[in-house]
Amino acid sequence: MRLLPAPAGSGIVFRRTDLDNFEIPANGRNVAKVSYATSLMRQGVLISTTEHLLSALIGMGVDNVIIELDNLELPILDGSALPYVQAFLNTGIRTQRRRRETIRVLRPVEVREGNKFIGVYPGSGYSIEYTIEFPAPIGRQHASVDLAAETYGELIAAARTFGYKADEQRLRDMGLIRGANADNAIILGARGPENGPLRFVDEYVRHKVLDLIGDLALAGRRIEGHVVAERAGHAMHTALVSRLLKDRSAWELAHVPVEASATENSGEDRLPSAGLSTAVLAGA
Repeated sequence: MRLLPAPAGSGIVFRRTDLDNFEIPANGRNVAKVSYATSLMRQGVLISTTEHLLSALIGMGVDNVIIELDNLELPILDGSALPYVQAFLNTGIRTQRRRRETIRVLRPVEVREGNKFIGVYPGSGYSIEYTIEFPAPIGRQHASVDLAAETYGELIAAARTFGYKADEQRLRDMGLIRGANADNAIILGARGPENGPLRFVDEYVRHKVLDLIGDLALAGRRIEGHVVAERAGHAMHTALVSRLLKDRSAWELAHVPVEASATENSGEDRLPSAGLSTAVLAGA
């Protein structure tokens, strides 16, 4: 897999180099199926397990990028977004000469399913509250994150995906988690992680926040608002994207104000400004 810089306004685009460079934009129209991961499809061409890379891109403020891959599945790496973040920082992120567009939420949009819930509400910046509740040894956890404070790399990126050892065979029989192992997921036994230690005390809910950021990237632009989720998952995350985009009265396109220093340095390789769009440099 290779990430390439893209012109301002391009958004995030996947390119299948094994299929004559067929492109699939990362947006809600191309959501294919959602179970234990998020997949995109356009004209029968599939890309699966997109959420961790999309999360890293949004979390680190990257707006425009072409993602080249030669098969249908993105690498799971260590089960988190940290390897992507490290690659971005090592390679560089370039500020572009165009103001960043966001989706500014104007009124609440919610999705409910029994005791599961997710909603997005008007608010400055981009903040997330997530509550999970799983059988022991996880139990109930809560996390609150302000992405406008540029905390993604420190607080969210390293949180790994997780699963219960007792569910492993059933999921493999369903054709799921085929590549999962102790190197790329937290394996939970009756007494706790079998491949600890955890990177955070509340690593499980932090990973759910990571997934949510990646799934909401399918709105096509960074969200400007406050997201609240309880016991949600990929299906509800993407359902919220669909419901939000369909209700044109619930949001507007907005331009983030540009800092003077960012305008002066536009075009340089640097950490992204809040107000200008960005792209990764070649080779990430």
